[in-house]
Amino acid sequence: MPFDLTVLGSASPYPRPGEPCSGYLVRSESATVWLDAGPGTLAALQEHTVLTDVDAIWISHLHADHVADLLPAVYALLFADLRPAKPMPLYGPPGIGERLAAFLSNTGPAPIGQAFHVHELHDGHFAEVNGLTLATTAVEHGFPAFGVRVTDGDRVLAYSGDTGPCAALTELATGADLFLCEADSPEPSEVHLTPEDAARAAHGAGQLVLTHLGPFLTRDEAAERAGTDAIAVPGAVF
Repeated sequence: MPFDLTVLGSASPYPRPGEPCSGYLVRSESATVWLDAGPGTLAALQEHTVLTDVDAIWISHLHADHVADLLPAVYALLFADLRPAKPMPLYGPPGIGERLAAFLSNTGPAPIGQAFHVHELHDGHFAEVNGLTLATTAVEHGFPAFGVRVTDGDRVLAYSGDTGPCAALTELATGADLFLCEADSPEPSEVHLTPEDAARAAHGAGQLVLTHLGPFLTRDEAAERAGTDAIAVPGAVF
């Protein structure tokens, strides 16, 4: 059976009414993975599942529009009505645990380790999550940032995270059945992609789905420039 990608949000760089920032839910018959946790995505996630049924969280980079909802997730897991059986696996860039702990600290370090079992990503990192393999690739975003290939051994989803044009991005997309790719920038940039950049990177992939459109690009314009009609909007399932 193929696995599903559900768009929780894709707004950049801040959430809009009904449009959370970057976040996606990947679900197979045996695994549920939350990719990126931008503001608004925790609430959107609960329209599809409960937080304690998530098997792992994977974070592409530490900009707030991709990670901020991990903060209320800590409260949900530790201080509310949820009763997780154990800390949830969290895969993220170097320093993610310390960043969360510092933000949530009062008189001492916040107990991040009670909520999350933190695994720091690096180029070439692999993780197995109940039959899904998550293979991480470093991309170019001006500081540590990653893309990921998710596979059940049959189908492959590639996700760019936030990145500028780079050879690693093309390698990430090649052979993927679906390539979920940012198209934030209307003009060429070293740290984001134009729709044309996304289309070039997706040349070796089956389907291109644009996401993380910047505030100066409309969906119609981005789709026309990239040559695709697939746009990641909240609630869309691929």
